[in-house]
Amino acid sequence: MSLITNVMDHSLDDGYAEAAARKRSEGTVGMPRTLRAKLGLAAGLVLAACVVTVGAAQARVAAPVVAKEREELIDRIDEETAAADRLEESVDDLRAEVAARQREALRDSGGDRSTLMGILSGATPVHGPGVRLVVNDAEDSTGGGDGDPRSTSGFSDTGRVRDRDLQRVVNGLWESGAEAVSINGQRLTALSAIRAAGDAILVDNKPLVPPYTVLAVGDGEELSDGFQNGADGLYLHALQENYGIRTALSVEDDVRLPAATSVTVRTAQPITEKGTS
Repeated sequence: MSLITNVMDHSLDDGYAEAAARKRSEGTVGMPRTLRAKLGLAAGLVLAACVVTVGAAQARVAAPVVAKEREELIDRIDEETAAADRLEESVDDLRAEVAARQREALRDSGGDRSTLMGILSGATPVHGPGVRLVVNDAEDSTGGGDGDPRSTSGFSDTGRVRDRDLQRVVNGLWESGAEAVSINGQRLTALSAIRAAGDAILVDNKPLVPPYTVLAVGDGEELSDGFQNGADGLYLHALQENYGIRTALSVEDDVRLPAATSVTVRTAQPITEKGTS
C-alpha cells in the first residue's frame, strides 16, 4: 500500500523536474557553449539544409520526366485499346459474313424447301403468333417451401433461375409445338447450348441477365395450354410456388425472332448398302 500511495502522491513530473535541474547544474542544457560544439551544430544544420535542397532539386528535375513517361504510357494504352476495338469490329464483320454465307448455302441446297430449312435451322428471322414467357429471379433470391423440384438437378435451395430451369422451359416449348424459340433475343437452334458459368447463364456462350424473356412462334393458345399442362410447365409452376421465382406467360398475336448469329452448316449423305442399287 505504501508503494501505491507513493506513486499517487509523487507523479512522474517530479522526476522530470529533478533531472532537468541536475542538467542545468551540470551545464548540459541549452545551446552548446564551446566553439567546437557550436561549429559542429552549424555543420549539421548546413548538411541538413543541403540534403533538403538537393532532394527538392532532384524532385523538380524528375517531375517532367515522370509526367512525360506517364503521358507516353497513357498514349500507348489508348492506341492499344483502339487497336483492340478495331480487331473486335473486324471479328464481328467476319462473323456476320460467315453467317450470311451459311444462310446462303442453306438456301441454295434446300431447293423448294429452302424457306422451311431456314426456319428450322434458325438461319432466317421469323415472325408469327406465339407466346411470350418471362422468367425472373425471386425478389429476395432465397428459397422456401417444403417441396424441392430441383432435388434431381443438384441445385441449391435458392430463388435464382438456373441454366437447367431454362433448359426445361425451352424443351417444354419445343415439345408443345414451338416452331422457333429465342431467349433474350438469342435465337436457338438444334445445336444451341444453355450452360452456366458461375452464377451467369450462357446461351451459345453469350451471357444473359434476368429477366429471361423466352419467345416462341407457334399456335399461341395451343402452345400455351400444352406447355402449362406439360411436365416442364408444372416444373416451372413448382419453382414459382416453392422458390418465389416469378413467371409471366402471355399469348401474342405476333412475335418476332431474329436469325441465329452463327449457323453450323452440315451435310449428310445416305448410306448405300452393298448389293443394292
